[in-house]
Amino acid sequence: MLLDNLFKLEKLKIESYSNVERSNPVGNPFEAMFNPESFSRKYEIVYANNQGLNTSDRSANYTRNEPAELNLKLILDGTGVTELELLPLPLGLGNTKKVSERVDEFLKLAFYMNSSTHEPNYLKVSWGDLSFPCRLSSVNINYISFDRSGHALRAELDLQLISDEDVKKRLAKENKQSPDVTHSRIIMAGDTLPLLTKQIYGASVHYLKVAQFNQLDDFRNLTPGQRLYFPPLSQETTVN
Repeated sequence: MLLDNLFKLEKLKIESYSNVERSNPVGNPFEAMFNPESFSRKYEIVYANNQGLNTSDRSANYTRNEPAELNLKLILDGTGVTELELLPLPLGLGNTKKVSERVDEFLKLAFYMNSSTHEPNYLKVSWGDLSFPCRLSSVNINYISFDRSGHALRAELDLQLISDEDVKKRLAKENKQSPDVTHSRIIMAGDTLPLLTKQIYGASVHYLKVAQFNQLDDFRNLTPGQRLYFPPLSQETTVN
């Protein structure tokens, strides 16, 4: 047992859930066979470049923070080679699942639609200090080794995962419910006033007051490119 612990490495793990709160696990976690040598995280801020008449410069007006991205590569091996780069294990020892079986396990976990929710599962990637609630954005599978029958012996999975944190936790980090800060947003295609109000205040119940504050004649048909202002709650609630 002591020898097992000595050579045991913590593996990157991907867990799946049926809800955004990640309280309802789905199936077994997907554990990496080989930990990635590196991974990258991307953070992006989107600005609207509005240029006034008779001016040479554009002002970069904050629009939104894009969801963070996590990019990593996982290697699947069907020969029995271990993380410690030992020789393949003798037949019958260790886990010798086919690469195709491992690929299918991952796709069921992260890509295929959950029959109960009618959408892919919510995910969480854990490894060391990394804890990343996310959903799969894309996966590129590259098969790089085959046996004489043409069956894959090794595959590389290039994953792009997009952050998908529970709204309550995200709002707590961004402090969007601060009562003494005015927020503004540039309307994007598909935006609705109740949805934007919920993003700012944590609840959509104030959307009519926000419409009055911005003097909107028709809050149901927002114009992309239009800027809306979301005043402090104390001021917003006094609008007549």
